Amino acid sequence: MTTFFCADLHLGHATLLTSAVARPRPFASIEEHDEALIARWNETVRSASDDVYVLGDFALGLNADALERVFKRLRGRKHLIIGNHDHKRTVRLPWSSQPADLRRIAVDAGGRRYDIIACHYPMRAWVRIHHGALHLYGHTHGSLPGTRRSCDVGLDVWDYRPVTLDEVLDAMALSDTWPEELQGIEGRG
Repeated sequence: MTTFFCADLHLGHATLLTSAVARPRPFASIEEHDEALIARWNETVRSASDDVYVLGDFALGLNADALERVFKRLRGRKHLIIGNHDHKRTVRLPWSSQPADLRRIAVDAGGRRYDIIACHYPMRAWVRIHHGALHLYGHTHGSLPGTRRSCDVGLDVWDYRPVTLDEVLDAMALSDTWPEELQGIEGRG
């Protein structure tokens, strides 16, 4: 079993393709967009027993039947961290755990257990930051850089696919920035 993270799929959200707020996505139509994201998800998530944490903005604009059809096509045990575009019909899907605004998750990677604070929104400080907890977020579509302890797991940042914690840790290791709360501690920042 592998644990994956992603955010900001925006399935069915046609205005995302031309939005000035986010980087426009390189698809000719929302149907092409949705099919590409489903394909990338299923190329990455290989097993029905893999856990996939969606850190918000799963879908917007799909009717209940279309939403359910798309949901069933995606592999893995899906968990939702609620984002600003996740309305009742999204929250009511048969997620593998109760949708929540924030979740603390323990994940093994590289022979070690990590404490993850997952939220749709990026935070400047979070619980257990001084004990090594990492923060994963979405919402910003790659416009807010991560730090040595935080990372945007949005699809815009990761070639439109979910990512493993090992990939996230590699990205964090490349950052020169520590979270503000940790700057100046132990020679950081």
